[in-house]
This record gives sequence, structure tokens and C-alpha cells, in this order.
Amino acid sequence: MTTNHDVSAKAAKYLELEDHYGAHNYHPIPVVLERGEGVYLYDVDGKKYFDFLSGYSAVNQGHCHPAIIKTLQEQAAKLTLTSRAFHNNLLGEYEQYITKYFGYDKVLPMNTGVEGGETAIKLARRWGYNVKGIADNEAKIIFAEGNFWGRTLAAISSSTDPSSFKGFGPYMPGFGLVPYNDLVALEKAFQDKTVAAFMVEPIQGEAGVVLPDDGYLKGVRALCNEYNVLFIADEIQTGLARTGKMLACDHEEVRPDILILGKALSGGTLPISAVLADDIVMMQIKPGEHGSTYGGNPLACAVAIKSLEVLKSEKMAENAEAMGDLLRAELEKLNSPLIKLVRGRGLLNAIVINHKDPEVSWELCLHLRDLGLLAKPTHGDKIRFAPPLIINEAQIKEAVQIIATALSRLS
Repeated sequence: MTTNHDVSAKAAKYLELEDHYGAHNYHPIPVVLERGEGVYLYDVDGKKYFDFLSGYSAVNQGHCHPAIIKTLQEQAAKLTLTSRAFHNNLLGEYEQYITKYFGYDKVLPMNTGVEGGETAIKLARRWGYNVKGIADNEAKIIFAEGNFWGRTLAAISSSTDPSSFKGFGPYMPGFGLVPYNDLVALEKAFQDKTVAAFMVEPIQGEAGVVLPDDGYLKGVRALCNEYNVLFIADEIQTGLARTGKMLACDHEEVRPDILILGKALSGGTLPISAVLADDIVMMQIKPGEHGSTYGGNPLACAVAIKSLEVLKSEKMAENAEAMGDLLRAELEKLNSPLIKLVRGRGLLNAIVINHKDPEVSWELCLHLRDLGLLAKPTHGDKIRFAPPLIINEAQIKEAVQIIATALSRLS
């Protein structure tokens, strides 16, 4: 079944440099990219590919979106960083824009998604002590099994994936786990009055696009209300129009107490994340108790405003919903024995591969690469299909034909 997937001599040179001088903490698909435009990526040999990963949903608006790049260039020529030791002319404007956009009192700007997660946990703990009345150093945060929100020590301390946490202990105390999509287990965990918050992905992305039952998020909201527990929504991958709504929580019309955003907040140009909450939560942290040198920098503020603007002005949530329905329907029509399951919402989708060989998903992604589509397996037998939200019907159908051809090469 295995075929030759050699790279060009030019690409091999770059791969060798990475292998020799870089840490071996990633296992990328062997392709060397140098340019992106819209839904496409181009390698160092000029070959064009559909991007069906979108930088793990950081490039929702498409590669090098002209309006975002124009804003980036204009602001970069003026001022990029002041640190929070001083004020800048864009931070307040950005804070007003994003809080009104999502309907919260305050925002705390950070850089990476995992920093957003860490910030949310700190806010929840402080709220637990100051508002809920939990005794000092006893606050607990509950997470769903199968979660993924980064690889800091705190993030891996909440992980159930041995490849994330094994060999990196000791782990962060005060964390608990419940099964995903299990309201009975969640309510049992909430019997503990030291629980300050429940942090959950509305759809588990890294786990392979795992959707909960309809009503799960409403149930989470109700239980958090009943037991005086904060609902933290990790919308770093699912938010910003990816699932066909601005937030995945919007599908059930629930409002989390703390909302974490990242990835597409910059349109894939630089690390930007944000934590949103109302005053009762956000104002528990005082000057000097949390921060970041780059958090809220002028360049990030300008880019984030423009990235949010184009999501609405170009109706990307609506397109994600329509094109996601089409993508799943077209994949189902393939009726391939190698596809056990097609699942997703909007343009966050995955197929589960039906094969006894655990390497077949990797092999399929190599065939996809050869045919002009880039995707990557997660957790062995799952492959995410998450193109930029600007993709159109003709491109969806062309991409599905590539997937069909790749599947046929494995049969």
C-alpha cells in the first residue's frame, strides 16, 4: 500500500535544516511552504495546495487577507510595541470594539491561546476566593476529558493524553476531570463547594472534532448557575465563525462567564488572544497581578479590530455554515469503506478512518499532499478538514474530488 512520497531536492534542503537545528517536538507533513493566498498554499517549488487545516483555525479569513495585511503593514510602520508600562492610542479603541462585539464588560488581552487559558484559570480562582468565598488555595477548576488547550505545565496538568503529560510531572494541583458530554458527572463534581469553574471546548477540536449532544452547553450553563460555578468557554479553535456562528456557544444561545479567543483573532498574522468577562470576574485582578509585555500591543490591537470586522462584513459565519453542510454531504456521498464517520459543524470537520493499520491516516494525508490538498491526522485515525471560511462551492467540490482520488489509492 505504501508508495513513494519523496520531496524535491529544494524542499529536502529545508527539511534537513529543521531536522539538524530544530527541536524534534513536531512531526509535520513533509511539505515546505513559502506563500499563501486565500484558501491556497504554495510550496518552495511553486506547487499549489488547498489548505484544509487553516493553521488550526488561525487563518479563518484566508491567507494574507488583503484588508488585514494592509492594516498590519500600516500599523507596523507607525508603532508596534509600547508594553503596558504606558498607554497607547489603540488599546482602548480595541477594548471597546471587542467587548461590544461579544457583549462583555471587560477584556484582558494576551498573545497565545494557551496564555488565554492560563488567564481564565487565574481569573476564576481569584473570583472563587473573593466572590464565592472558597478558602485560600483550595479552589478547583474542572475540565472535560479529551480537552486540549496547549502544552504549558498547567495545560498538560488537565490533559488525559499521555503524549502531552507523560514525563513532565509534577502537575498543577487543583484540577479535576469529568467525561465530556456528561452532565450527570459534571453535576456530581459540582457538589464540591470548592469548585470555582468548569472550562470546556464547545466542540473538542484536537480530540478529532468531537461534538456533544444537543443541549449539552445549555445543561452546562444551567448547572453552573445552580451551583455558582463559572462557565469558561475555550473558543480558541471553535470561535470566530468557524462553526457557522460567531461562537460555537451561539448554536445553543448560551453565554459563558469567561470567553477565551485566539487564533483567527489575528487572521493568522501574529499571536493574539483575548479573555472576556464581566466586571464581577475581571475586576478581581488588580495592577501588578497579571500581565504580558506584548499583551495589548498597538499592532495586535489594529490587526484584531480588522480581523473581526472582515468576519462580519464578508459574512464568513454564514458561508462556513453553508459550505460545511456541503462538505459533509459531499464526503458522505463518496460512500468510501475507508471512512467510518464524517462529523463536524460549519467548517470544523473530521473524518474517522476505518482501517486496521494505524498508519493509514498518515498515508492518506501524504496522498492528499501529492494531489494538492493539505491536512493532518490527529489521534491516529482522525483527519480534520477545516479550510478557510472564504472557500466557495466549486472549491469544496474540487477538494472532495481530491479526497476521493486519495482514498482510491489506498483501497
